[in-house]
Amino acid sequence: MRLCGQSKRVLSGEGNKNLICDDEDVIESENLDFDSGFENVIVVDNLPVVGLDKFEKLEGVIRKIFGQIGTIKEKGLWMPLNQDTQKTHGYCFIEFSSKQEAESAKEKTNGYKLDRSHIFAVNMFDDFNRYMKVPDEWAPAEIKPYTPGENLQKWLTDEKARDQFVIRSGTDTEVLWNDARQLKPELVYSRRHWTEKFVQWSPLGTYLATVHRQGAAVWGGAATFNRLMRYAHPQVHLIDFSPGEKYLVTYSSHEPSNPRDTQTVVLNIFDVQTGKVMREFKGRADEFATGGTGGLAGVTWPVFRWSGGRQAKYFARIGKNAVSVYETETFGLLDKKSIKVENVMDFSWSPTDAILALFVPEGGGGNQPARVSLLQIPEKQEVRQKNLFSVSDCKMYWQSNGDYLAVKVDRYTKTKKSTYTGFELFRIKERDIPIEVLELENKNDKIIAFAWEPKGHRFAVIHGDSPRPDVSFYTMRTAHHTGRVSKLTTLKGKQANALYWSPTGRFIILAGMRGFNGQLEFYNVDELETMATGEHFMATDVEWDPTGRYVATSVTSVHEMENGFHIWSFHGKLLYRIPRDHFYQFLWRPRPPTLLSPEKEEEISKNLKKYSKKYEAEDQDVSLLLNEQDREKRRLLQEEWDGWLKEWKQLHEEEKIYRQDLRDGEPSDAEEEYEAKEVEVEEILDVTEEIVNFADEQE
Repeated sequence: MRLCGQSKRVLSGEGNKNLICDDEDVIESENLDFDSGFENVIVVDNLPVVGLDKFEKLEGVIRKIFGQIGTIKEKGLWMPLNQDTQKTHGYCFIEFSSKQEAESAKEKTNGYKLDRSHIFAVNMFDDFNRYMKVPDEWAPAEIKPYTPGENLQKWLTDEKARDQFVIRSGTDTEVLWNDARQLKPELVYSRRHWTEKFVQWSPLGTYLATVHRQGAAVWGGAATFNRLMRYAHPQVHLIDFSPGEKYLVTYSSHEPSNPRDTQTVVLNIFDVQTGKVMREFKGRADEFATGGTGGLAGVTWPVFRWSGGRQAKYFARIGKNAVSVYETETFGLLDKKSIKVENVMDFSWSPTDAILALFVPEGGGGNQPARVSLLQIPEKQEVRQKNLFSVSDCKMYWQSNGDYLAVKVDRYTKTKKSTYTGFELFRIKERDIPIEVLELENKNDKIIAFAWEPKGHRFAVIHGDSPRPDVSFYTMRTAHHTGRVSKLTTLKGKQANALYWSPTGRFIILAGMRGFNGQLEFYNVDELETMATGEHFMATDVEWDPTGRYVATSVTSVHEMENGFHIWSFHGKLLYRIPRDHFYQFLWRPRPPTLLSPEKEEEISKNLKKYSKKYEAEDQDVSLLLNEQDREKRRLLQEEWDGWLKEWKQLHEEEKIYRQDLRDGEPSDAEEEYEAKEVEVEEILDVTEEIVNFADEQE
């Protein structure tokens, strides 16, 4: 049979047999897939029955419909003929390049209406084996006893209120507790070859995602980390979760067989819990690279950006002269059409609301100003717009609560030979969304970094020229100038080029990365004072834990030496160091938002002394335990010293006779009992003989 021969050829390839992986379930399931034979073949029924005169036309229609979904293999479409009537049987077999494409074709075309009389019935070929094994007589299903799974939020109930983090070094991936009281981490789970590329926590910390050549997988738990779901996507490069962890986006790019063609990009959106593909996007790489730069192969990542809030009702991507907004209820375009925006360059969602901020550069040779627009979704209503002139570049920064939007605008000077920078500050939650303009005292200062205080009203800016720029702090509200931005202070000449706010606000780290070799300054913005300074030589990353109590700095394999991580307290005390060769990743496990109401949080804050007594007692117990451990350590060191000293004295006694012989019989070892005398010893160093001619002497 022609189809069978094709399938055997497909399934006899090398596959992933050289893949290094310690997951036996994965390897076993792959072998089973290869043995099953027809995983990438579908059967399309309810086709028109036609003769040879219309055979090619019908075949062309089928190729057009299914070729849009995936790649049909060469000789991969077979529509059998009735040898007696020379007509088709009304069904066909289609072989795709992958199982994923076949499943997508079944999902999208089953029930497709070709015409009034022909509605496709599409099934996977492998399904027929299951149908054939259905017994003729009904038998009740075996009811298996319910075994509850592990509580995926159990790690949040840790009695010591510790946080977890994951690290990757060499071929090992480890999840650990940050046990700062014990001044060391505690291992939770370790696995070799757990991922082939990288690991990534979901936004609320429920899942840990791993990336493999076959696709992605998520794992969960407090200590066991069982695999919860797989997502088939061959050669996946990047992944991204929706804010509420409900969906997972996977991305891959594929080189064309013809060098003159462009790369092909495939994006899938999966339901995290069920593993079902909710929507597939496929096209040329340049279709996904419009507007913005960065990412992989020129594609801006993430391609899809999710609307604010845990529900994430919408996601969007930028295209040529348009922004496409999709709704998660149907995974179709909102109102079935994209938002037309001529020359749109960038966009971003409010972190909490369905508000889109769009940036459009200047057009018409400079006759049309650049602009920033705010659109309310789903109404697509423009709620605010600001025209900007002589714009070189623009970047948008949302405050974490969506209260403010800062737009950093680089503008050309009148001569067009240089640029200067200012900020447009939008007050999103206030009536009519007022806008303020902020310019630095020195307009020519280069902006090195900008960062909002999380959940707060302050922001920090690093500005000036290296090697010692200035750091300024501003507030959006003050007692005397309500509704006006004002400067709090400027710190002169700092070795800093990056800003890292605590997730709870108030504290910030002024970090000197790259050329500044890991200089760290821990600063209290409430008191406007430096708490401590430190250094992690060659540090490449700085990351606060989700509670704002501890900070991790790390040196990854970007540098060949000094790999590993340091853990600091929020006020800048170095707690412990962990060296690791070939260190790749350090990621704190995120925490979900608190379930406490704002009123309850305020009550706890007011009665903090009452609540803190319990933890102060625990801290004292731990301190006593650590002191006891230190005393035990010193005792062991003393015992080791005493043992060595005893052995030395014993050896000294055993060699007493030998030393006495060396002293010509003198018994004492005390040097003061002997008198030092200088003795001159003559020693002939060299003798030279010379023959002298006697006759020459007489002359």
